[in-house]
Amino acid sequence: MSRGWKTTVVVLAVAGIVSTPLVWLLDSPDAGQLTGATVQAAAGIAALVWALWQQRPDGRTDDTAVRTGRARAEGGGRAVTGIRRPDGRGGGPARAEHTGDAEATGEGSSATSGIDYS
Repeated sequence: MSRGWKTTVVVLAVAGIVSTPLVWLLDSPDAGQLTGATVQAAAGIAALVWALWQQRPDGRTDDTAVRTGRARAEGGGRAVTGIRRPDGRGGGPARAEHTGDAEATGEGSSATSGIDYS
């Protein structure tokens, strides 16, 4: 969940927890209003807890490459049969399994089978 969505859910959950139940409870509630206030507050708390426990609040995703094909580079090209994370960018987990053969020929060419952090 992105940071924006998480913030939105948290704000709406807090508003749901506080708003209507507070109005109902300040006006000498009967049994139905008390039950409604309790259910609404519980739903708001559940949404708040759910939003706070979501993984990757910054929007990162896992990178996965499994059973990729072959790649060939020549004449200064780059062949990657897995995951490329230039300059080490990417904060989530990366997993490469059974990646295909990567072959490079010629000056300035490079090949990576797996995870390329360069």
